[in-house]
Amino acid sequence: MNTATNGADIAFLLVSSGLVLLMTPGVSFFYGGMVKKKNLVSTMAQSFVCMAVISLVWYFFGFSLCFGNSIGGFIGSPGSYSFFKNVGIAPNPAFSSTIPFMLFALFQLKFAIITPALVTGAFAERIHFRAYLAFIVLFSILVYAPVAHWTWHPDGFLHRWGVLDFAGGTVVHITAGMASLAAAMAFRKRQDQDLKYSSVPFILLGGALLWFGWFGFNGGSALAANEIAVQTVMNTHLASAAAMVVWMSLDYIRNKKVSAVGSCIGAIVGLVAITPAGGFVSLSASIWIGAIGAIVSFYAIHLRSKAGIDDTLDVFPCHGMGGITGMLLTAVFAENGGLLHGGGFHLLGVHTIGLLIVVSYSFGVSYLIYRFIRMILPLEVSVEDEQVGLDFTQHGELAEFWDGVDRRTPGASGDPHF
Repeated sequence: MNTATNGADIAFLLVSSGLVLLMTPGVSFFYGGMVKKKNLVSTMAQSFVCMAVISLVWYFFGFSLCFGNSIGGFIGSPGSYSFFKNVGIAPNPAFSSTIPFMLFALFQLKFAIITPALVTGAFAERIHFRAYLAFIVLFSILVYAPVAHWTWHPDGFLHRWGVLDFAGGTVVHITAGMASLAAAMAFRKRQDQDLKYSSVPFILLGGALLWFGWFGFNGGSALAANEIAVQTVMNTHLASAAAMVVWMSLDYIRNKKVSAVGSCIGAIVGLVAITPAGGFVSLSASIWIGAIGAIVSFYAIHLRSKAGIDDTLDVFPCHGMGGITGMLLTAVFAENGGLLHGGGFHLLGVHTIGLLIVVSYSFGVSYLIYRFIRMILPLEVSVEDEQVGLDFTQHGELAEFWDGVDRRTPGASGDPHF
């Protein structure tokens, strides 16, 4: 072991990397439980596929685009770390002085994996699988990598401006949220837009895995087993708890019942909202951030529904608006330079300008990616395939028992789903 490294920090980041990776199966169960039963397998598979495809993109050149030598503060040089050249067991002091640079790259990979996985909820039940594969690669290169470089690289222009994003409120949740809104604009609307949950227990299991994994997502972003990590994990937990309670209260006021699914969504919104602020705010501030994030996303979902925007699983209202709320509230509550801690409006102004840039870029480039894919591949499945379900038409598999007969053939009868 290199003498400059710290064993406790290495162990902490290895565990945190595992926790963040666990969140992608968490997304898989969470989204899978929300879609119709005929789309459960395809929806879950999309998250699992991200773990393989994005890992290879990351190794080939993705990590270099995010954290390679900066080209004008906008993107990393593809040649810096392509094929993990110069990414070894020695620390890179520009990013962390106590863990191997390879471990830093491993930890950051998990963020790159989960971001396109989050977007799958926006076009669930209608995207062609080949188009999906093209999307996650192009999104990772053209949207995720630049925004990660701007925000997290020491020479990224947003980082130099002083924009604070402790664990990915901007890099992960706002980019995913805006890509989801762009998908709602670019895709044909589903024939049946009603939510028909395939499995509420899957939703709760997915939510639990996300909450558990988020301790690595946020806590690990301290990049050391230190006091900041402890503070961040506690902030993460309190924000999620506050958001869940607020969401349950709003649910009861509106519907006179408390939804188990709604409670789970509320907890996740709190986790999203605290992500950019995790290591920068006090415990009491984390409760406020979680509560405010829940209120914003709760009403954003209802406004989305009234507007007729077909964001299948409300990724934009939850992750997009939750991330936006968290980014702005970070500038309000941050103990070093925040509005309520003597910093005046400077940090809030910087965050507002940075927010406008990230929102515009993520939405615009994502929309262009969808349009480009439509030119070379089928973007959505056919209406017939949508009615049959993506499990059968895209993968030839079903979530429940199937006798192997394709009843879509002429003269056949019966339901192909059972």
